[in-house]
Amino acid sequence: MAITASSRPADAAGAQGGASASERSPFARLADLLSPYKPGRPLINMSLGEPQHPVPDFVGPVLAKHIKDFGRYPIAKGIEPFRQAAASWTTKRFGLPRAVDPETEVLVLNGSREGLFFAAIAAARYVAPRKGTPAILMPNPFYPAYAAGARAAGCEAVFLPTVRANGFLPDLDSLSTETLERTVAFYLASPANPQGAVASRAYFDRVKQLADRYGFIVLSDECYSEIYTHDAPGSMLASAGHDFANVVAFQSLSKRSNLPGMRVGFAAGDARFLARFHELRNVAAPQVPVPLQHVAVAAYGDEAHVEENRKLYRIKFDLADQILGNRFGYKRPAGGFCIWLDVSAHGGDEAATVKLFKDGGVRVIPGSYLARPQSDNTNPGTGYIRVAMVQDSETTAEALHRMVEVLSEPQG
Repeated sequence: MAITASSRPADAAGAQGGASASERSPFARLADLLSPYKPGRPLINMSLGEPQHPVPDFVGPVLAKHIKDFGRYPIAKGIEPFRQAAASWTTKRFGLPRAVDPETEVLVLNGSREGLFFAAIAAARYVAPRKGTPAILMPNPFYPAYAAGARAAGCEAVFLPTVRANGFLPDLDSLSTETLERTVAFYLASPANPQGAVASRAYFDRVKQLADRYGFIVLSDECYSEIYTHDAPGSMLASAGHDFANVVAFQSLSKRSNLPGMRVGFAAGDARFLARFHELRNVAAPQVPVPLQHVAVAAYGDEAHVEENRKLYRIKFDLADQILGNRFGYKRPAGGFCIWLDVSAHGGDEAATVKLFKDGGVRVIPGSYLARPQSDNTNPGTGYIRVAMVQDSETTAEALHRMVEVLSEPQG
């Protein structure tokens, strides 16, 4: 049976003079929610997924060595050393059946967010005509750039609920033929944000089969792939066949190397699509300064700092295991650095967020703000809060203890 997917024409948002509440930035909505209150204790911000671990030691020296390169315009596709480093890292890290071609199968990005946004526009121009209103599929909850990209591309956003019952990944079995025949692109996130679910090789294989059958592009957001406890997450590229047809994977140094402010990432995959993508980005997208690309070359050539970064997250999840136990439906995620907690028994996600802030000084984000209502008016994020485990271990432990204390208090 087909899912009850939420969808709306891309031009419908704001038609009545402004975006609806669900279409605003989740962080703007959070600011409004908390504006009447002051934090009850010294503030600990766990709402924003901004890594706080130390910047790798090599960043400063590499920047200094290439400082003069700030004096020239970057080329859109990226310098050859960067493309070679990204291609080599991707091939080795994900055990691909052949090497990624740095000349035709890699593009530098000004962070993965802008790449994911512009890719929707490129996909709408690239695919063959659709049967019906062009649609872009995405998980629900989702990264806001996905919906923004669909809207900019003039496509209908179709939100696929990712709930515990389907492993927090889109249910492929419930996609209707009618929806697939008009699909332009499918945003997929593994590890998922916010739930941390990781797609299996079999799941990736099925997505690839659908993409080939219906002729759409898979935009695989893999920016959390290097943060995990046990098994390293795989890549959609490993299921993409010899020519990576209909598949593009997106990576970023923000999470892997703790460099959120550097804004460097890349897209790798289908050469024909990337050629069209490059044409668009060459005239419309922000380009990446050459010195930053040299830092990325050093970052993709070093795994020691990545393992240290992973170790710091591992310590914090060990703390969550001890402090939270099985409270709030907590389960250690397979990947990523967020935890997805069920607070439906504590007044719901907005009420719990307010209580944690005004009584405990802990800032989290309501799960419903990270999702859109489905066509049956249910919201897959309702009743959950997202907690980003980005602070140091001592601060994280303090925040988790406060959460248990505050949410254990009787409801007033």
